[in-house]
Amino acid sequence: MDRVSIKSYKHDGSLHRTWEMGCVLENNDEYIITATNRNYVVESNQSRWKSREASLSIFSKKDWFNVICMFRKEGICYYCNVSSPAVVDHGVVKYIDYDLDAKLTPTGKIRILDKKEFEYNSVRYQYSTDLVKIAQYTLEKVVTLMRDGVFPFDDEIVKQYYEVYKDIFHL
Repeated sequence: MDRVSIKSYKHDGSLHRTWEMGCVLENNDEYIITATNRNYVVESNQSRWKSREASLSIFSKKDWFNVICMFRKEGICYYCNVSSPAVVDHGVVKYIDYDLDAKLTPTGKIRILDKKEFEYNSVRYQYSTDLVKIAQYTLEKVVTLMRDGVFPFDDEIVKQYYEVYKDIFHL
């Protein structure tokens, strides 16, 4: 089973956040799917914390977002980052985080997060007009996918991947 680390960057190329080793469940032309259980995360200031639960991460290689599917007692919580399409480079999944996020709770509630951070960083990092349009379009697309329960926001498909992970690591 392949393992990768995950690194997110800011628009200027500075390191934003690193996730330690994730287990690769699928890697194709469209996306790479990784799974972790209570994984360590290192922030750009070197502070370190541990995630609370098992999660599946779906990194699109073509679309401008990635999704963290967190398995909680009440159900799957989806956290979606508007980001550059992911690349896999020598065992590292890399992408640029554009701050704009959406969260889908197990009850179906959708929340848009970090709009002010996106606005601030669009000035700070001088996002082009095209990049701002891509980010806004992507957020609208993500909300539609969430409402429709379409992959990567399809509980049944996500649970199937999670079962594969649990079987491999005897969770």
